[in-house]
Amino acid sequence: QVQLVESGGGLVQAGGSLRLSCAASRSIFRLNAMGWYRQIPGKQRELVACISWGGSTNYADFVIGRFTISRDNAKNTVYLQMNSLKPEDTAVYYCALELTTAHMTRPDYWGQGTQVTVSS
Repeated sequence: QVQLVESGGGLVQAGGSLRLSCAASRSIFRLNAMGWYRQIPGKQRELVACISWGGSTNYADFVIGRFTISRDNAKNTVYLQMNSLKPEDTAVYYCALELTTAHMTRPDYWGQGTQVTVSS
């Protein structure tokens, strides 16, 4: 089993920045993808960004140019730098891990979620 522990959510004004972090509880095999999803109340959970062990990234269209995903493999940690935040970015953000793949499609593990609230 792997636990994902998130941190870094909170309240920020529109145009501001936040950085989310997510640490896996143990070392994981190199073939994996880590990423971030978000869920707005009343809507389905959606992929925000993901990154492979080797550093290949994929972003949802609505965050391109504003969010950056990165990872530190030595620390089993993934980050999401969120800039130019908008009120519509308000959601619960979930860290995700999918094993034996470089492309995230169906995560095997989820974090507990962290609230991001952007005020106008």
